[in-house]
Amino acid sequence: MTTAAPATPQPAAGPGFDPVAVARGLLRSARRASLATLGRNGAPYVSLVAVATAPDGAPLLLVSDLARHTHNLASDPRASLLCADVGAGDPLAHPRVTLFGACVQVDKAEQKARWLARQPESAMYVGFSDFRMLRLEPHGAHLVAGFGRIVDLAWDDLRTDLAGAEGLIAAEEGIVAHMNEDHADATRLYATKLLGLPDGDWRFEGVDPLGCEIALDGRAAYLPFDAPATTAGDVRKQLVALVAKARGG
Repeated sequence: MTTAAPATPQPAAGPGFDPVAVARGLLRSARRASLATLGRNGAPYVSLVAVATAPDGAPLLLVSDLARHTHNLASDPRASLLCADVGAGDPLAHPRVTLFGACVQVDKAEQKARWLARQPESAMYVGFSDFRMLRLEPHGAHLVAGFGRIVDLAWDDLRTDLAGAEGLIAAEEGIVAHMNEDHADATRLYATKLLGLPDGDWRFEGVDPLGCEIALDGRAAYLPFDAPATTAGDVRKQLVALVAKARGG
């Protein structure tokens, strides 16, 4: 699960609570997670892993051939991944989501830029031949968003629809670079004014049709868009509108 950090504002209780939005936010903002695999003796094994997400929200893992969880997955690809928001106070009062499914190997080169935007510390070894990229193909999820807010979710409901968003996916790396080079002030506003997070040099890490990821000192947050985006132009409109909102416009 994620390392200790200041508490993220909690999702509202009552009729305004959106379990899909909460679960998506947890997945998109996770940079560390607990991976549960099955050993060859049938015993469960849990390990701490770095994590990112594919464009549709499925978890991506960079694993070493030497790791026990990699050996376990070679024998049985079934796995669960726990992403948690850890903050001050009672840890059981903070939201967490568990995805369960099976891990499959994907093309590391195709995911490299996306991975490094979220896990820059792995740049020194991501290219090693004994590190491979896995994708957890989720069958479903279990969300605990605080006491009394427990929901089972189907992956079809949770996944981000990528239909028609090929242009956005292709432009993501350029959007991230542009935001960090020219609009760091906007990212800072998103964090402090819209998400209520501490001030600092927040960086833009990624974008998908439903929102964007920002990070500071290894801690990430997810900011949903007000409307879906499928092109780089759509993203620009959403980001400009979010700046206006942050400034009270």
